[in-house]
Amino acid sequence: MKKITLWIVVGVLSVGLLSSCATTEQTYKGAGIGGALGALAGALVDRDNRWRGAIVGGALGAALGGTVTEISARASREAAESGRAVTYESSDGYQRIEASPMAYNAVTKCHKIREKVWQDGKLVKNEVREICEGEKTESTY
Repeated sequence: MKKITLWIVVGVLSVGLLSSCATTEQTYKGAGIGGALGALAGALVDRDNRWRGAIVGGALGAALGGTVTEISARASREAAESGRAVTYESSDGYQRIEASPMAYNAVTKCHKIREKVWQDGKLVKNEVREICEGEKTESTY
């Protein structure tokens, strides 16, 4: 029982510390999705102790999901500001994020950015993101 309690405390603290570094709502969503998928995978992989697998997998998944989401958002912001493609790649080459400007709407002051994420040479995300200058304070433009 002490081991289970220890793993629960470690897992909760890890997720809490990692999510405290998040800067946007999207980062929190990425960490949440990564944590949920990691917990599920960890529980399935660790046959001796499903709880331990879920906690370790959840913590690692939250860290990875939040990090990838934050880096891709940063690449999109930089592409919008500079008007040119921005690429980030992990040191081992496993993960690559590319953000390329597509269009600018002068009325809404928003840039359309194509964001692509590769993992192990395979395209896993290809979407268009809208980056707006300033912050929206009303529900309309």
